[in-house]
Amino acid sequence: MADTRTEPVFVLDDFAGTTGQSNLGTAWQGFTDRVMGGRSDMRAGISRASDFSYLRMTGRVSLENNGGFIQVRLPLSVGNSQFDAREYTGVEIDVRGTDGSYAIHLRTAQNRMPWSYYAADLPVAEQWQTVRIPFESFSAPSAFRWGRPDVGRLQSIAVVAGTVEFDADIAIRRVALYR
Repeated sequence: MADTRTEPVFVLDDFAGTTGQSNLGTAWQGFTDRVMGGRSDMRAGISRASDFSYLRMTGRVSLENNGGFIQVRLPLSVGNSQFDAREYTGVEIDVRGTDGSYAIHLRTAQNRMPWSYYAADLPVAEQWQTVRIPFESFSAPSAFRWGRPDVGRLQSIAVVAGTVEFDADIAIRRVALYR
């Protein structure tokens, strides 16, 4: 990986590559609450505009059968290693979408169970916008008491639609870490 200490942002993915892999060499993964018996449906993939590509996730978030989410997740490291983001202030994302309940989830070495994560709300609008979310805005669900995420040991970042029933439609043009 290139030395990024002098750059104001470190781009995790801008969907410019043709291999389907992020700038880190990892690939986005899509999954829903069906892994635990839920009923939500999702479609995700790379779409192309005239001058850029983006990741689009659409689907129906359902609360049936204790469900309630769809997501696309990017592993930030390969194997058991972790990504050190201590030199950065937070997540920067170019995004657009329809009204709904969206969030960014971070997983760190602190999150041992599959359902544990840190979350921050992700505002969306119909037009492309750049949203910055400081790491200090991420918190664990109230059932878990881990404090703030250990950004020196990040494992993944996810874009999630969930917690209420709605038809999700969100597009991500770039995901980065900012100083």
